[in-house]
Amino acid sequence: MDNKQATLELGTKPVGKLLIQYALPAIVAMTAASLYNIVDSIFIGQGVGPFAISGLAITFPFMNLSSAFGAAVGVGASTFISVKLGQKDYKTAENILGNTIILNLIIGITFSVVCLIFLNPILRFFGASDTTIPFARDYMTVILGGNVFSHMYFGMNAVLRAGSKPRHAMLATIFTVIMNIILDYIFIMIFHWGIKGAAYATVISQVMALVWQLWVFSNKKELLHFKRGIYGLKKDIVKNIIGVGVSPFAMNVCACVVVIFINQQLVHYGNDLDVGAYGISNKIGFIFVMFVMGVNQGMQPIAGYNYGAQQLDRMMHVVKLAIIVATIIMTAGWLIAMFMPYYCSRLFTKDPTLIGLGIKAIRINLLAFPVVGCQMVITNFFQSIGKVKISIFLSLSRQLLLLLPLLAILPLIYGLNGVWYSMPTSDVCASIIAAFMMMAYMKKFKNQHKNMIHGRQEDNN
Repeated sequence: MDNKQATLELGTKPVGKLLIQYALPAIVAMTAASLYNIVDSIFIGQGVGPFAISGLAITFPFMNLSSAFGAAVGVGASTFISVKLGQKDYKTAENILGNTIILNLIIGITFSVVCLIFLNPILRFFGASDTTIPFARDYMTVILGGNVFSHMYFGMNAVLRAGSKPRHAMLATIFTVIMNIILDYIFIMIFHWGIKGAAYATVISQVMALVWQLWVFSNKKELLHFKRGIYGLKKDIVKNIIGVGVSPFAMNVCACVVVIFINQQLVHYGNDLDVGAYGISNKIGFIFVMFVMGVNQGMQPIAGYNYGAQQLDRMMHVVKLAIIVATIIMTAGWLIAMFMPYYCSRLFTKDPTLIGLGIKAIRINLLAFPVVGCQMVITNFFQSIGKVKISIFLSLSRQLLLLLPLLAILPLIYGLNGVWYSMPTSDVCASIIAAFMMMAYMKKFKNQHKNMIHGRQEDNN
C-alpha cells in the first residue's frame, strides 16, 4: 500500500481498527520512552546513590522546559500536517516538514546556549541545594550540549506519525531505549562515569535514532520527504505550527513551573530526600501517563484528518474510544500504586529512608489517576482539531489555576502532607472541568453532524 492510500484510510477504515493501528505503535513507543527515563533513574539510584536521585529530580523542570519548546514545534507541525493531508494539500504538508527542521535547529541551539550560560542560578531556582547541585549540574551540562539533536529527534518522530508511519516512529523510540540501557550499563557500571554517564547514554542513543529518521525522510518515494525549496521559513506555516503548538508548550511550561514550586515546597517543609521521593513517584506515574500519551498520539491523526474532512461522526467515535482506553490504563496505574508501592520504590534505591518516603509519595501522587486519563484525552483532542484556546485553558486549569494555589495554601495548614495532597486534589477538579467542556462540545458536534446529513439529503432530493 502506498503512503497516499494509507493516509486516505484515515477517513474510510473502521475507527476502532485505526485507533489500534495508530495507537499501538505509539503506546509501545511511549512506554519505551518511559522506560528510558526509569532506567536512567534506576542506574543512577543504584549505581550513584540516593542524593543523585534527588539531583536528577531537580532537573525535571529543565526537561519539561526543553520538552515545551520541542512540543511547540513537533506537536504543532504534526497536527498541521494531519489536517493538510486530510484536505489532500500535499505540497503544504511537505513545506511544513522543511519548516519543522529549521525551527528545531533554531530553537534547540538557542535554548542550549542560554541555559548553559545561566545553569547554576537556574538550578538553584529549581530547588537545588549544596548537596544536590553537583549531580544536577553534571547531568544537565551533557543533556544541554546535545539538546538540538533531542529536539530534532522528537520533532521527526511526531512528523513520522502524522505522515502515516507510526511503526517507524515506534521503532525509532524502541531503538533509543535499548541503546540507552546498554550505554547506561557501560558508562555507569563499568566506566563509573556517574550521573554524567546517564546523560551521555541519553544523547548518544537519540543521535543514532535521528540519523535513521533523516535517512527515512531522504527517500524520494515517501509521501513526505526532503527536497529543495521546502526549508525557507514561511510566515503562515510557522504561525500555524506555533499556533497549534502553543497548547502543548503551555502545558509543559506549566509543568515546569509546578515542579519548581513542588521542589521548593518539599525542601522547605521536608528535605532533599523528599524531593527524591517525588522524583520516584513521578517516574512510576510517568509510565502510565506515557501509555495515555501513546493513545493520544494514535488518536491525533485520526481526529485531525476527519475534522479536516468534516467527517464528524468518525471524529467523535475515536475520542470516545480513546477516553475509555485511557481510563482503563490509568486505573491500572492506580491499582499498582495502592497495592505495590514498596516494590516500585525499592526499584530505584536501597536506602531505607528514601524507600519509605517513596511509598508515601507513590500512593498520594497517583491517588486520582482513574480520572486523569479522561482529562488528558480531552485536552489533546481539542489540540488535535486546532481548538488551541480551549486546549490551553484545560492545560492551565490543572496546573496553574488549581495546583499552584493549592500548593501555596494547603502546606500552610497541613505542612508537608499539604504539599503531597494538593496534587490529587487538583487532578480531580481539572478532570471535572474537562468533562463538562467535552460534553458541551460533543453536543455541538452532534448537532453540526445532523445538519450536514440533512443538507446532503436535501441536495440529493
